[in-house]
Amino acid sequence: MKRYDIVVVGGGPAGLNASKVASSHGYKTLLVERDERLGGILNQCIHNGFGLKFFGEELTGPEFIQKMLEDFENENLDILTNSFVTKINKGRVEITNAEGVQKIMCKAVILTTGARERTAGGVSLLGSRPAGIYTAGFAQKMINHHGKLVGKKAVILGSGDIGLILARRLKFEGAEVAGIFEIGKTSAGLQRNIRQCVEDFDIPLEYSSTIIQVVGRERVEGVWVAKVDENRNPIEETKRFVECDCVLLSVGLIPETELLKKQIDFFGGSANAKVDENRMTSLDGVFVAGNSLHIHDLADNAAEEGEIAALGAINYINNKSQQKTFDVVCDNNISYCIPQIIHENAQNIKLFFRVKSKLKKAKIRVTQSGETLVEKFCPAILPGSMQEVEIKKCGKGELKVFVEGARE
Repeated sequence: MKRYDIVVVGGGPAGLNASKVASSHGYKTLLVERDERLGGILNQCIHNGFGLKFFGEELTGPEFIQKMLEDFENENLDILTNSFVTKINKGRVEITNAEGVQKIMCKAVILTTGARERTAGGVSLLGSRPAGIYTAGFAQKMINHHGKLVGKKAVILGSGDIGLILARRLKFEGAEVAGIFEIGKTSAGLQRNIRQCVEDFDIPLEYSSTIIQVVGRERVEGVWVAKVDENRNPIEETKRFVECDCVLLSVGLIPETELLKKQIDFFGGSANAKVDENRMTSLDGVFVAGNSLHIHDLADNAAEEGEIAALGAINYINNKSQQKTFDVVCDNNISYCIPQIIHENAQNIKLFFRVKSKLKKAKIRVTQSGETLVEKFCPAILPGSMQEVEIKKCGKGELKVFVEGARE
């Protein structure tokens, strides 16, 4: 039975950086990737917008991965592609590939398996199930990897970043985008993608709207759409028919943590693992980073989080004594925060969180034992934009995060 110090599961930006950091520090590391090549979802993201934070230059997805792979391999790093991790336990990982089943002993595991797209069943999309209903990520892969256009006239449900970028890609390929329909009052995507992908190409984007029925037998023929009220219920008198031959779903990503289900604590019944500032879960020696922990706006941030998890795993292996832990408590304007646990006297930690609704003239405040550690002002905060706050040093007691502002 092979033995490693650290096993990294998933070869996207977070996994690549975690592997590089761990192995470059002299720890025997195994990187396991289910695809035939490393890079994860970024291999199909041929648009630019990557790398500004991590490399200081604007890159496409494949260029970002290629740059990460420069000087990547070393004597302390083994790589398995076309391999699936089927089981994770404390100190042991089970891998299946063409050679059969392998059992690997290790001192720490870092899960960087990314996220999966929410499907039609996940949003209770009504109507028939003809050909032509795809997730945005699948449609993107068909166009960018295989040169196959998924339709000539598309309707996009949801306004996540993948859907916004896909709308522009469809226009580049000569297809028509009949509309993007977002059930919320604001977009789930970044403002730059709304400007560069939607507004610059005159693509209709309607808020407080949704698809109430898909129409078609063999192939999608169109959809019924309608405005929604404050409770997100369709308003009958606003419904109208929109002709299209494909429906593309950009309705959210779910962290891929199935391998750890029933083994670790999750945050508020979600798929987000509960972690400390080192990204260690409630199962000692098991860490989670990247989109498998929470959905990042930027691949750059996911890569940085891979380093946090790798350094956390190294500290764990070295049995560095940890102080008492305290919870991170958020007010009602915040949907979630990473990490949810901090150690006493933790230094140079970053808090990542999203708000539930748009807030204008917002103030972010972090306190501990009645002392204000950080205070930050923002003209506006949107749910689609991840907020980041750095704390130089924590003390004792619960860390409390407050966001105040005027709701729209």
